[in-house]
Amino acid sequence: MRTRMIVSYTLLSATVLLADSRHGQRLEDAAAILEEFMALPEGGIPPRLLEKAHCIVIMPDLKKGAFLFGARYGKGYMNCRAVDSQGWSAPATMRVEGGSFGFQFGASETDVILLVMNKRGADRLMQSKFTLGGTAEVAAGPMGRSASAETDAGMLAEILSYSRSRGVFAGVAVQGATLRTDLNANKAMYEYRLNTAEIVRNPKIKPTPAGQALVKLLNKYSPRETN
Repeated sequence: MRTRMIVSYTLLSATVLLADSRHGQRLEDAAAILEEFMALPEGGIPPRLLEKAHCIVIMPDLKKGAFLFGARYGKGYMNCRAVDSQGWSAPATMRVEGGSFGFQFGASETDVILLVMNKRGADRLMQSKFTLGGTAEVAAGPMGRSASAETDAGMLAEILSYSRSRGVFAGVAVQGATLRTDLNANKAMYEYRLNTAEIVRNPKIKPTPAGQALVKLLNKYSPRETN
């Protein structure tokens, strides 16, 4: 019996370590994508829009599913403005299924960033299941440093989307994709089956080391809230 308990504990520990490794790598990928999207001098995400955003969703390497032409699936992370400061919250894991992500030239993997520009959009994304382009319209985000484009987008859009496939970066419309809380993934990171709101609206939830790197980048590119 003792041997069986030791084996079970060893297998459980190995499973936890594997989950931590996967989430750590995906969070590192999310941070790298944010940095690359923001670093493009003339065609990236306008910094002023990120400063105005209530939340951000970063979805690295969404894969094209064989079950439905054009559909995508994968996982990403949602961070929101921290309730106790002008910084950003710990990331919550989001599962992404289905939907169309604009023109992708047949690419099998796509990186997507969503900027949530108002509280209503943020509240909707914190539901247990939310369909982009359903109750909330998702618009292709403007690129570059155009002040007029930044102002128009920040005032009119609820959610702005950006995408990259095969090195091609663009603001694209996203329709039909379903985002939902991944409770198991959140448990792997935070030890409890927390939903999105319980993570991003609770200042007591601290990010993992990989999550801290993502939060640090968000604070670097949007050091203050201008809403």
